[in-house]
Amino acid sequence: MSHLEPLIADLALILICAGVMTLLFKSLKQPIVLGYIVAGFLASPNMPYMPSVTDMHGVHVWSEIGVIFLLFALGLEFSFKKILRMGAAPIIAALSIILFMMYIGACTGEIFGWSKMDCIFLGGMLAMSSTTIIFKAFDDMGLRQKRFAGLVLSVLIIEDILAIVLMVMLSTMAVSKEFEGTQMLNSILTLGVYLVLWFTVGLYFIPMALRKLKPLMNDETLLITSLALCFGMVVAASEAGFSAAFGAFVMGSILAETVEAEQIEHLVAPVKNLFGAIFFVSVGMMVDVNLIIEYIVPIISIIAAVILGQTILSTFGFLLSGQSLKTSMQCSFSLTQIGEFAFILATLGTSLHVTSDYLYPIVVAVSVFTTFTTPYMIRLAEPAYNVVARVLPANWIAKLERNTDESDDEAPDELRQIYKNCLKRFVFTMLINSVLCIAIMGIMYYYGQPLVADIVPAEWVHPVTALVALILCSPFLWMLLRADADSPEVNKLWESGARWRVRITAYGLLRIMITAVFVSFFVNYAIPWNIWLGLFALIAILLIIYFSSALEKHGNILTKNFTDNLSAREKKDL
Repeated sequence: MSHLEPLIADLALILICAGVMTLLFKSLKQPIVLGYIVAGFLASPNMPYMPSVTDMHGVHVWSEIGVIFLLFALGLEFSFKKILRMGAAPIIAALSIILFMMYIGACTGEIFGWSKMDCIFLGGMLAMSSTTIIFKAFDDMGLRQKRFAGLVLSVLIIEDILAIVLMVMLSTMAVSKEFEGTQMLNSILTLGVYLVLWFTVGLYFIPMALRKLKPLMNDETLLITSLALCFGMVVAASEAGFSAAFGAFVMGSILAETVEAEQIEHLVAPVKNLFGAIFFVSVGMMVDVNLIIEYIVPIISIIAAVILGQTILSTFGFLLSGQSLKTSMQCSFSLTQIGEFAFILATLGTSLHVTSDYLYPIVVAVSVFTTFTTPYMIRLAEPAYNVVARVLPANWIAKLERNTDESDDEAPDELRQIYKNCLKRFVFTMLINSVLCIAIMGIMYYYGQPLVADIVPAEWVHPVTALVALILCSPFLWMLLRADADSPEVNKLWESGARWRVRITAYGLLRIMITAVFVSFFVNYAIPWNIWLGLFALIAILLIIYFSSALEKHGNILTKNFTDNLSAREKKDL
């Protein structure tokens, strides 16, 4: 008789339990994600009356792959472009929610007399809701196209990004016992640079490559290519010090802007469903009845803190971001759980030996319970709003519904709208091209300079390295200096009065200063020994960049290709 590997037997048990439970929950018209969690509990070693999995490490690896696929699918469905269209609302809401929930978590730990680090880590764990669980619940309940669901997913993505910074901050505090603001700022800047760089380079090259390879693409080759890109970005993100799930989300967001996005989403769906099921089953395996009984009082208290904190304080956070009361309550009721980052933070605290042993099982129990209640809390939002609407004075309700960005029917002034559009393009141009120049400078310093040193004499290494980097950066420096400077919108503002001319002049001077900073770096790296020669070189290079017709041509081509790739999917849908 042939020997069956334990991992295969475990997979069989997981899928049998998941299949039975999902059919049962579907017949009961309940969210399937709850069936997965029940299946995980039944297949876990904590259930003595049934067969259980034997290779928990293998299941853990599968669950990590499940998170990758779920975040990849989330990126395909919800791109960065959609977040930008949401405006500042998700950012304001996410920051408010994180601050509120960290305070609530820390206070809850203080009530039980836990150590300072336990309280701080608990606050961090409660601040992050579960992207995968909410995404799955919205999907099962058919709510993904609702406006409040889009806002919730925007907030969750921002929370995931901020969670990485929070992890660095907590680890720094755990090691040094003090807050290192410089390290946190460095983490934020590094994350921002990598994010913009990945998105810009990926969005420029990947759609172009897919167009070139279209004659060779069928369903099979497109699926393999998409998964290759996904896991390639996962590896890149991990090497850069970020989470694998974050890398998967970034690649999904890049592919979301391609014309093949819907086809990729359709092809990836079965794979995502398989590994996503294993992830949610693995969450159910963390349920331990004995631990729940032992820590029942802290668990109930933290569950109450999560549910009440999110439903009440998060509602204020969404109101601050400019949402109506009804939308704010729908959003906040959707966030009443803690998710994957809570486990990551719990593991971090344990590995650094700064948190107590009881904190991890408590967080697991709270996460599993709040996962169960998530669909019911989402359904409860509208009835709760109806109750609040009857209790609050009518003039309060009218004011809350009127003073939001959802009910602004006044047409904006034409010049203000033109100015706003120009300002957005200015910020976008400065950000993208600055990050690209920084990336080229870093690549040349760490990888290009050793190659140059093997070719030229030692005294020429710095000048040649700086010259090559300057040539590579020159199209992006031209865009920093002149892109959209002579557009019809800018010319119209210039002709509309002194107030607009002052602003356009200020932005022009700012562009010159930013470009001069980059050029001065190259000049100083090449000829640091002579200030007057360096100043002459700086002015000469700026003039060459400004008046170069070749750079103008290349800059316009790069801008057009990037813009076309960014809007390709929208043009296809028209």
